[in-house]
Amino acid sequence: MRGYDVVGSIAILKFDKEKKKEKVKIAHKLLNERKNIKTVLEKIGRVKGRLRKIQTRYLTGEKNTETIHKESGCLFKLNIEKCYFSPRLSGERLEIAKKIKSKEKVLVMFSGVGPYSVVIGKLSKCRKVVSVELSKQCNKYARENVRLNKLENVEIIQGDVKKIVPKLREKFDVIVMPRPQLKEIFLKEAFKVSKKGTRIYYYDFGRDLGKVLEKIFRESKKVRKKIEVMKVKKAGEIAPYKYRFRIDFVVG
Repeated sequence: MRGYDVVGSIAILKFDKEKKKEKVKIAHKLLNERKNIKTVLEKIGRVKGRLRKIQTRYLTGEKNTETIHKESGCLFKLNIEKCYFSPRLSGERLEIAKKIKSKEKVLVMFSGVGPYSVVIGKLSKCRKVVSVELSKQCNKYARENVRLNKLENVEIIQGDVKKIVPKLREKFDVIVMPRPQLKEIFLKEAFKVSKKGTRIYYYDFGRDLGKVLEKIFRESKKVRKKIEVMKVKKAGEIAPYKYRFRIDFVVG
């Protein structure tokens, strides 16, 4: 076994070449050892598509793919096969929330079921969070998560960021971009709703940090925006020598 993630009461196991009997044996052992786990599934293949869905195979426990996950004092309801959610990014979400200043307006793009939006809305003193996500299923859960966490400062918008963001009639103090692995970088849209001093937390994937930075500077040059990089961080290794990078920069 290569490891596992726990989302709420569901454990998602990742295997190499174990036979089915061995997988079920490992699943039973985990179910017995971890009382908070009610369902054990096997992840099949990679995260796919623009909506970042995963496929799983049932191993043991309750036959269920919907759960409520707790993180940083926040609750998140979701279906793990319909909406991408990584518990491994809990530290990232908390770190970003701590960077938000009092009464700032925050835009979260590619927001999923609302983990960044809810954590920021609940733990910071921001004025409001606008949360944009393409998937209708994820937005349904995001709205429910706003209610679960009793938030009044988070607005959920369903749609493509390419179409939605340019129509937003306001500028934001902070833009969070936890992008999926897509060729498009969507900085053009982010710059349209930024102003002097806007902080952008931009996520990208790759082996070469230089190429990631090059993309950011190239895009900012296209729209005649000056930027200053504040911090570069490896926010996780997603494959051998391939990383999730976070680039923090300020719009000049």
